[in-house]
Amino acid sequence: MVLSNITHFSPMFYLSGFPGLEAFEHWIFIPFFLMYLVAISGNCLILIIIKTNPRLHTPMYYLLSLLALTDLGLSVSTLPTMVGIFWFNYHGIYFGACQIQMFCIHSFSFMESAVLLVMSFDRFVAICHPLRYSSIITVQRVMRAGLCVILRGPVALIPIVLLLKDFPYCGPLVLSHSFCLHQEVIHLACVDTTFNNLYGLSLVVFTVMLDLVLIALSYGFILYTVAGLASQEEQIRAFQTCTSHLCAVLVFFVPMMGLSLVHRFGKHAPPAVHLLMANIYLFVPPMLNPVIYSIKTKEIRKAIIRFLGFRKVNSESWG
Repeated sequence: MVLSNITHFSPMFYLSGFPGLEAFEHWIFIPFFLMYLVAISGNCLILIIIKTNPRLHTPMYYLLSLLALTDLGLSVSTLPTMVGIFWFNYHGIYFGACQIQMFCIHSFSFMESAVLLVMSFDRFVAICHPLRYSSIITVQRVMRAGLCVILRGPVALIPIVLLLKDFPYCGPLVLSHSFCLHQEVIHLACVDTTFNNLYGLSLVVFTVMLDLVLIALSYGFILYTVAGLASQEEQIRAFQTCTSHLCAVLVFFVPMMGLSLVHRFGKHAPPAVHLLMANIYLFVPPMLNPVIYSIKTKEIRKAIIRFLGFRKVNSESWG
């Protein structure tokens, strides 16, 4: 463990694995390795399927590609330190590397939130204004929205991440997770961090929380439109087009809210609770999203079956 009383330049932090379970860290890494395997291979497969199938070159599937890219980025961001801790028993991380990792983790988290918002608008237009869908949701507009999604998080994060370099850090520089998060690093600073705290809170409120409110509003309109359909069969068929996206929203936002509640109100909770919630938040969405879309989306499912060559799917079945 690297300890320091006051460090002003390029400190080294100590990343915790699972305290008290160091003897079993190789075994603990096995489920994480399987989660990484599913997340990385699943999202790469989604990207390949969409890239190689001209029928899937539509705004809806371009947005799904963007979601797969953000999930892939989120998984890769945590991989180096997780491998270092659980496989090589190396817990140290220099401040520069920690800064890059936290920037990537938070950036991809904000990107995923924004992608889910744009996808909810896509579903809102598809169900509430189906006759105008092709004129409202165009490839050019999706590309512009994708650019905004990519830039929003990183640009907003640059100030608070860069400011961390100017802070002195005190005492044992121990982080309670296996990766760097801004809310943990800022607590180790020896100076007043009010600006960073307020900026970080405002950033979460006006990005992730606002995204969640707008997604809920979109689904309010969707439910209202679906409820007005004549038959129950039409209602079920219309709402089924949203099930994949709705599952992805729940998989992303429920763990995020759980982690926020634990950080805010669970300061006296056992460390294992904090570790569990952080790991669920960062590992479960990238793992489950490709599984959800592979099972729930007929076109993706059929394309995967054709790609893997399990059985021949007649081209007429695409109609």
